[in-house]
Amino acid sequence: MTLPFFGLAFAAMLGMMLVGMPIAVSMALVGIIGGIAAYGVPFMDSIAPVVWGVHNENLLTCIPLFVLLGELLLRSGIADRMYIALSAWLGRLPGGLLHTNIGSCALFAATSGSSVATAATVGTVALPSLQRRGYSMRGSLGSLAAGGTLGILIPPSVNMIVYGSLTNNSIGQLFIAGIIPGLLLTACFMLYIAISSVASGHVMREAVVPWADKFRSLVHLVPPVVVFGIVMGSLYFGIATTTESAALGVMAALAFVWHSGKMSRELLRNCFISTARVSGMILLIMTAAFVLNLAISLTGVAEQMTKWVTSLGLSATGLILVLIVFYLILGMFMDVLSMQVATIPITYPIAVAVGVDPIWFGIFIVLMCELGLITPPVGMNLFVVHGIRPDKGGIEDAIWGALPYAVIMIAFTLLLMAVPQLVTFLPSRM
Repeated sequence: MTLPFFGLAFAAMLGMMLVGMPIAVSMALVGIIGGIAAYGVPFMDSIAPVVWGVHNENLLTCIPLFVLLGELLLRSGIADRMYIALSAWLGRLPGGLLHTNIGSCALFAATSGSSVATAATVGTVALPSLQRRGYSMRGSLGSLAAGGTLGILIPPSVNMIVYGSLTNNSIGQLFIAGIIPGLLLTACFMLYIAISSVASGHVMREAVVPWADKFRSLVHLVPPVVVFGIVMGSLYFGIATTTESAALGVMAALAFVWHSGKMSRELLRNCFISTARVSGMILLIMTAAFVLNLAISLTGVAEQMTKWVTSLGLSATGLILVLIVFYLILGMFMDVLSMQVATIPITYPIAVAVGVDPIWFGIFIVLMCELGLITPPVGMNLFVVHGIRPDKGGIEDAIWGALPYAVIMIAFTLLLMAVPQLVTFLPSRM
């Protein structure tokens, strides 16, 4: 499989995805056809061991566990009470409840590995209140769409698990590496809201909440903080593996659901069904990705690409700048998971070959995936927040509202390039 043939195959795969063919089918077809073209029908004999190896990987057990963790906190009403508590503390800042949107997304992201779930959960709670209080719908939708992207940067993150599985890097180190960037990006979003609110001349603030009520509301923040502490603390101090920490998080979430009085057979049934659907989709796409990777590795395309790029003499900085543009364009047409599994087998060896730290590159990929979530026409978070808005406005409000946050993400990526220790410091202390 020569590089021109691979380019044609990649374009065909994108075309199939754009016309609505399932992602897993598109990737598997390209991998099988490419493998057969290079090695003939005997290539099919090598697929079964690959599929078995993917599904026999104990590490992937943490995917359904983290998905279940988010489902439990979502369906038990913990997210609703968390939003109310944060609004008491952040509502007086310039921008009012828009800060609560970002803070709630960040806190919910610390217990859920999904950006879409984060945006949908917080948006469902926030948008009716924002509309009643007269907040700009454009600003409200933009903050929710951008805040939702924190779901895959602040650990635990399903997308970090996918990256670690595809590249054989420590998922625990990836989780820890995402903490500082996640908190800093949250602060950047909130700083933008404050500055833009003051600059507009129409500063939105919530009513003053007595300190006694503020402190009483902190009890509603206990569940997400405790769950996050259990998951990340057990990983950082080496007490548990990634899968074990996910299981501990689920047990803690179940305890909080029971304590809240929401535990029921119907709630558990809905959580388990939703978890099975999401996990099945992720694992099926990963299986197809490994079939495609098999064809790529056997035909030597990755090695040819690596040699070609390194022959150009690009520095690590130059390569990352090129990849920012590449992923910015790709994110306009592909969803996050398909973008990851289709490109990481090619871009990862090239990045490592020019000296990019593998853990840093993982956080970079996640940031680029975040960007793809809020760039039209296929920005998933844009559609999510637009779908739950209480009025009948167009999706352009969500698009224009999220645009400043996309610019912030690009600037933040440049900051991480200038100061890579923001990513590598905590993992180096594990």
